[in-house]
Amino acid sequence: MSSEQTSPTLAPRPARLAYAAALCALEGAALVVAGVYLLIRGAVGSDGTETGATAGVTLIVLALIPLIAARGLLRQKAWSRGPAIITQIIALPVAWTLLKSENGLIPAGIVLAVVAVTGLVLLINPATAKALGIRGPRDA
Repeated sequence: MSSEQTSPTLAPRPARLAYAAALCALEGAALVVAGVYLLIRGAVGSDGTETGATAGVTLIVLALIPLIAARGLLRQKAWSRGPAIITQIIALPVAWTLLKSENGLIPAGIVLAVVAVTGLVLLINPATAKALGIRGPRDA
């Protein structure tokens, strides 16, 4: 069997899809960093050990969603758009909470809101759907 028969032909990846994958990977990496930070804080006793460990492990596990979605977007897998969109939608209330805070987290909220809205715009773009092989109701 030749490689031409076993590998499907993919359309060229639009830049929007690569940017969306990069944003998902960035969000996943930020969640891993925050999770490790909470684990370390819990280990040194700044927070309760159980609270820090639970929060840290939760963030690290949650980081898998955007990281796996980013990999799927880069490989142009249609299934990856759903988790990527859900990640952006979940980020919006988190950004809102950060924006409503009274301490130095407001800039983080602004950044997260911009990243989430940009990610949504990139992911719902028709060129992205076409590159992922997602057909709309008109294409059926």
